[in-house]
Amino acid sequence: MVSSALRAAVAVLAAGGVANAAYSIATTDDIKETAATIAWDLMQYYHGNESGQTPGILPGPPPAGDYYWWEGGAMWGTLIDYWHFTGDDSYNKLITDAMLWQVGPFENYMPPNVTASLGNDDQGFWGMSAMLAAENGFPDPPEDKPQWLALAQAVFNTQAAPDRHDDTCNGGLRWQIPWVNNGYNYKNSIANGCFFNIGARLARYTGNTTYSDWAEKTWDWMVNVKLMDDKYNIYDGGHVEHNCTDINRAQFSYNNGVFLLGAAYMYNFTNETRWLQRTEDLLDATLKIFFPGNVAYEVACEEHMSCTTDMLSFKGYMHRWLATVTQIVPVLSPKILPVLQKSTEAAIATCIGEANQRTCGFKWNTRTYDGSRGAGQQMNVLAAVSSLLIGQAKSPVTNGTGGTSKGDYNAGGQGDQFGVVHAPVTTGDKAGASILTILILAGAAGTFGWMSIDL
Repeated sequence: MVSSALRAAVAVLAAGGVANAAYSIATTDDIKETAATIAWDLMQYYHGNESGQTPGILPGPPPAGDYYWWEGGAMWGTLIDYWHFTGDDSYNKLITDAMLWQVGPFENYMPPNVTASLGNDDQGFWGMSAMLAAENGFPDPPEDKPQWLALAQAVFNTQAAPDRHDDTCNGGLRWQIPWVNNGYNYKNSIANGCFFNIGARLARYTGNTTYSDWAEKTWDWMVNVKLMDDKYNIYDGGHVEHNCTDINRAQFSYNNGVFLLGAAYMYNFTNETRWLQRTEDLLDATLKIFFPGNVAYEVACEEHMSCTTDMLSFKGYMHRWLATVTQIVPVLSPKILPVLQKSTEAAIATCIGEANQRTCGFKWNTRTYDGSRGAGQQMNVLAAVSSLLIGQAKSPVTNGTGGTSKGDYNAGGQGDQFGVVHAPVTTGDKAGASILTILILAGAAGTFGWMSIDL
C-alpha cells in the first residue's frame, strides 16, 4: 500500500500548505490513509537499508545521532502493529531484515557493538517486538534464521539467568547489564517491566507456567521494593547501595503501560480475579495520571518540554498496549476505547502538511503543531492512529490458536556472555549512576528537585 502513502502525499502537496485533511480518522479508509502517510514519514528517519549504514537502528547513539539502540527495536514493534492493524505489508521485508540483523551472536538481542549502552530494558524492547511478531502472526523468517518466538524466549532466558538477579534490593533486575556501564547500580521499573511483560506473554503463548511464575515474582518484587505503591503509581527506580530506598519518583507512561499489558496477559492466562483487579486498578491509575482530559500526556517532562529523545516516544507504546488490552481483557474496552479515540483526535491535530515539511508534533493537548519533530513523535501518532483499527484486528494468537512461530525453550544460552566478572557492590555499584536520572536532572532540575539521587 505504498500507493496509499503516495496518494496522501500528493494530496498534501496539491494543497500547497497546511493540510490536516490528510490526517483524517473519520472512516476506516481515512485511518489507513493517515497511518500510511505517517508511516512513510517515520521511515524517512531510518537509513539502515542504505549503503554503508547499519540495518535495524535509527541514527545514533549520541553523539553520532539522536537515538539509542533500543528505539530501533521499538520502532519495528510499532510497524509490526501497523501491518497488523492496516494490512499494509510495504515494510515487512525491511522489518524482518532489521530485526534479524540485530540478534547478536547468541541470537538473544545482545549484539557486542551496543555493549556500552546495553540495558535490560534495551534488550527487553527488542524481545517484546519479537514476541509481538509471534503473537500477530507476522510472517516467519526463513527456516535457517532465528524465529520470532525463539528470540523472545532467548531474551527471557538471559534475563532470568542467576547472574542477572542478585540479593541487592532483595532481587530484581538492574538497569544496565555489564557492570562497567553507568547505571549498573540502578534497579528500575522499565527493566523489570519488560521482563514481566515478556514472561506474561510467553506464558499465554506457550502455556508454560515457568514464565508466569517469573512474572508473578517480578510483580511482587516491584510492590515489595515500593516502586509500585498501593495506588498503582509506578516510580522510576532506586540505587542498590541504598537498598533501592532512595526512590526516584519520576513517573513515565511506558512504565505503566508495560506493566498494564503484562497484567492483562496474566489475567488472560490465569483467569484469576486478582489479576483482573490489578489490571483494572492499574488502568484507572494510568488514565488518571497520563491522560488528563483523555489526551496522552508525558507528566514527567511535557509541561516544560524537558523530555529526552527517549521520552518523546513513550506515548505511542501506551496507545498500542492499551489497544491490545481491549482484545485480551474485553471487559475493559469501554474504559479504554473512548480515551484512545479522543487522544488520537488531539494527536493528529498536531500534524502539519506543508510541502516537504510534513510532520507531527509532541504536545497533543495543545492540538496544534509545537515545533517538535523526530522519529519518536512520528511513532507516537502512527501508533495512535493505527490502533484505532484494533476492533477489526485479530487477537494475539498462541501456540494453540493459530500461532506458527517456532520456539526454543533453551534459546539464547545463559548469562551475560560478555566474558567479564561482575564487580562487587562496594566498588562497581558505587561508581555508576542512572543515565536517565542524570538526563532528568539536567533537563528539569527545578521540577524534580525532590528526587533522591546519589551520583
